[in-house]
Amino acid sequence: MNGKVTCFIPFGTKEETKITVDELKKTGLVSAIYVVGSTEQLEIEGVEVLSSKALTYGETIHAIAGKANSEYVFIYTKTSALTLGQLALDRFLKVAKDTNSGLVYSNYRAIKNGVVENCPVIDYQEGSLRDDFNFGSVLFYDAKVLKEAVKDVDASFRHAGLYELRLAVASRSEFMRIPEVLYTEEEMDTRKSGEKIFDYVDPKNRAVQIEMEIACTEHLKRIGAFLAPKFDPIAFEEGNFKMEASVVIPVRDRVKTIEDAIKSVLTQKANVAFNLIIVDNYSTDGTTEIIQKYASIDKRIIHIIPERKDLGIGGCWNEAVAHESCGKFAIQLDSDDLYAGDDTVQKVVDAFYRENCAMVVGTYQMVNFALEEIPPGIIDHKEWTPENGRNNALRINGLGAPRAFYTPVLRKNPIPNVNYGEDYALGLAISRNYQIGRIYDSIYLCRRWDDNSDASLDIEKMNAHNTYKDRIRTIELKARKLLCKK
Repeated sequence: MNGKVTCFIPFGTKEETKITVDELKKTGLVSAIYVVGSTEQLEIEGVEVLSSKALTYGETIHAIAGKANSEYVFIYTKTSALTLGQLALDRFLKVAKDTNSGLVYSNYRAIKNGVVENCPVIDYQEGSLRDDFNFGSVLFYDAKVLKEAVKDVDASFRHAGLYELRLAVASRSEFMRIPEVLYTEEEMDTRKSGEKIFDYVDPKNRAVQIEMEIACTEHLKRIGAFLAPKFDPIAFEEGNFKMEASVVIPVRDRVKTIEDAIKSVLTQKANVAFNLIIVDNYSTDGTTEIIQKYASIDKRIIHIIPERKDLGIGGCWNEAVAHESCGKFAIQLDSDDLYAGDDTVQKVVDAFYRENCAMVVGTYQMVNFALEEIPPGIIDHKEWTPENGRNNALRINGLGAPRAFYTPVLRKNPIPNVNYGEDYALGLAISRNYQIGRIYDSIYLCRRWDDNSDASLDIEKMNAHNTYKDRIRTIELKARKLLCKK
């Protein structure tokens, strides 16, 4: 089995690189080892420098394909030293052969601040299109599939080369996850989950996101799931609504923030009639009493305590939208957050008519509990463009805020009764047929604090969330393929 694998590793320090090289050599399975991203003379026996450019470059991916003269290609994506588990490379090789998979990856261990943690990864699905999918740092490719797939990789890319390779391989072959810990790496990013989830919309990463969008869009075209910018028109005449707009707040046990949210709605100045529907999902901490206090003095507040006790956030939204008091447009406000100014409702309503859309996505500002701005600041979701927003939505991991919906369309598209990802599922489904309107002024304050539902999730919970959103994308991708065949 000697010489079955060609290895490509990024350059860290000479010490780290040599440790990884020695680990690979010990396996007896390696035909060649190439270092990527180094301009130094390594002076490590049996190692060549492939390119001074990083793994993310399309040019580098083409160079890898050119040098891959073995059956399989091993790519390590971290610069820190890699430690392989017992017979790990043998295991990658055997599973790749037994399953004929284009890409094989596995669980791993990460050293974080000196502590070793198990890091299970999740199964890749057809809809796992997000560019931050975690394969771990070891990618084991079938060389024949890689050489064929590289034809679809844009050599001019600086950031999306490795991502586009993955998409191109996925369109040609299945991926296989090995549910075993096969290596250990050092994890340098030790931030909490709530601090990482906005990386993809950080303005400083805009150049990266543009390339990722191009790569994903081309992939959708190749697999027959791309939707051209043609949308069903809306006359805004359906239904008989007493109110033009309703702000919807689902809430459970938010005694610290619900009053701020309510006040930010009641102080809105709009040229249209609006109300506030609060679906109180059996709060036990005093939230109910605060809602009752405001409802007793302002008739615009509709306080709903649902009969069902099995509702998530999505189920609470369904209760509000089905209520006879719901307005023509339903506007989201989370119980942690508040509107940035007194004109948010009016701006949202105006956007529906101006853009003839079934859904509006706003721009928000990240703040702490004291409403002071925190990084990354203003989140404008520029990826939601009229031309390509609904395609790019399959790559990103969220929709922006506030989100607002034309109620007749929303009633035809019930929201999944879950506590996570319900808004994303709904947005994808609506965007399949209708335009998504945009507001680029900051009109919403997204409050981040320790009690946020995603502030500090363990890896099992993060994996569950990511698996669900990937499943939502898979469902949507299949629906769009069927739509494109009509």
